[in-house]
Amino acid sequence: MAFEPPRRLVTALGETAPDGDDWLERLPEAAERAVALRGSTVERVQVPGGRSSLVVLVRAADGTPAVLKLAPRRARPESERAALAHWAGKGAVRLLDEEVTEGVLLLERLHPDVSVRSLPEAKALLEAAGTLRRLWVEPPAGHAFETVAERTGRQADAMRAGAAADAQTAPLVDAAITARGELLAAPPEQRLLHGTFRQSKVLAGDRTPWLAVGPDPVVGECAFDLARLVRDRVEDLIAQPSGASTTRRRVKRLAESLDVDQERLRGWTLFRAVESGVRARRVGREKDAELLLEFASWL
Repeated sequence: MAFEPPRRLVTALGETAPDGDDWLERLPEAAERAVALRGSTVERVQVPGGRSSLVVLVRAADGTPAVLKLAPRRARPESERAALAHWAGKGAVRLLDEEVTEGVLLLERLHPDVSVRSLPEAKALLEAAGTLRRLWVEPPAGHAFETVAERTGRQADAMRAGAAADAQTAPLVDAAITARGELLAAPPEQRLLHGTFRQSKVLAGDRTPWLAVGPDPVVGECAFDLARLVRDRVEDLIAQPSGASTTRRRVKRLAESLDVDQERLRGWTLFRAVESGVRARRVGREKDAELLLEFASWL
């Protein structure tokens, strides 16, 4: 079978590695090797798929439906493997692979076309939040996961560079970086976090109704993880005349439902929205940048 990478993946990888690399060129051979090594039977490549990995629907050697996921090193697949192993299927997709191959994961098959985003908004937020709560566990002893301070430190440096060339966003960047400094001064807990949690990362399963997929794990406080969920369906929020007040109510409701401090959630939501907006502008996704930065201005 020809393992043609979906257009969405090609575009996204071009944004994260504008100077290019040879991972996409080596991908068909790597996928064939991974399938052969596990004795799997390929059904199809998932389209449109993700923005950081090739997802292939397969049958394992024993006939079990599974997913073969291949990702470049910069997507941190080994960190994902470690987090999934630690969660052991509780709240997240189960890791099936005993054969450890760099950049390749064999995962439990969920229903890839059914996410909580398909539910009405209020129900989707409720189900997503319930799934997220199950993931917030103590990290393993001696872990090598990146911390929130480390990840956001890199992001803050990139934001400052972006703001230097864009005076319009500079006040929001300053506010976001100031909020980060205050939040990191006294984090209330250290938990293993999903890292990139949103409604589309929660898929329907068979052994339990909803399970999280695609973590970019990080260790830090729970409010950081919840912050990305606050802005889900941002395009709908922006289109509402009451979008700003709806956003503030969402912050309050999510904070209360998951026992997270409301002001800390607001602060991390601001930081993450500004960071995403600046990054979107940097790679030419101007429409996304405008939506995210307007959303951030409400916080």
